[in-house]
Order: sequence, then C-alpha cells, then structure tokens
Amino acid sequence: QVQLVESGGGVVQTGGSLRLSCVASGRIFSSSIVGWFRQAPGKEREFVACIRWGVGNTYYSDSVKGRFTISKNGAKNTAYLQMENLRPEDTGVYYCAVERNGLTYNAQDYDYWGQGTQVTVSS
Repeated sequence: QVQLVESGGGVVQTGGSLRLSCVASGRIFSSSIVGWFRQAPGKEREFVACIRWGVGNTYYSDSVKGRFTISKNGAKNTAYLQMENLRPEDTGVYYCAVERNGLTYNAQDYDYWGQGTQVTVSS
C-alpha cells in the first residue's frame, strides 16, 4: 500500500505563489499516475493536474493551465505542485492521489489518497 502526506499549504494573497509537496511511503510504480485534486467548502472534489510517473507526461485542468506545474523527484518519491498567480477561486483543500493502473485521471478511480493540505487565497 502507498501512504501519501501533503504539505506546503497556507494563506497567500491574490497573485501570489505556493508550492505543495506530496511524499509517498511505499513504491510508486512507473505505470502509475500521480494526481492533485482540490475541494472547496461545500463543493465536490475537482481534478487539478496529474503526471505519469514513469515517462513524466503531464495533464492539467483548463482552469490551472499556464499557472500550475506538476513535477516529481523520483529518488525522493515526491510529487510537487507549483502554483503561480493564485486566485481566490483556487482556495480549497488540496489532495495528492495515486492511480495504480495508469489509465485515468478521474478522482473515483484513484486508489490512494493523502489527508490534504489547506490553501487559502485572499482577495
């Protein structure tokens, strides 16, 4: 089993930047997809970005393209989400997740989840 721990959340002003980290205990296989999701209060969980662990291909939601960057450090078993030009609508709890089959970026298909880290963007 894979255990995931997110960190790096906090409070930032509109237009600011933040970098989130996701440290995994246990092996992330090269065929897996590692994703970032977020959930605002009273809203459903939303896909943000993902990376194919082995080959490094990335995919982003339209709302964050050009502002967020997902990356990895395979030696440290860590994924990152660099967030730039943050907006109030980016506020929410951000979760790291792993989809072991490498076939989808839909939240319901992910197998392992972290506990989340809060990101608040003030207006």
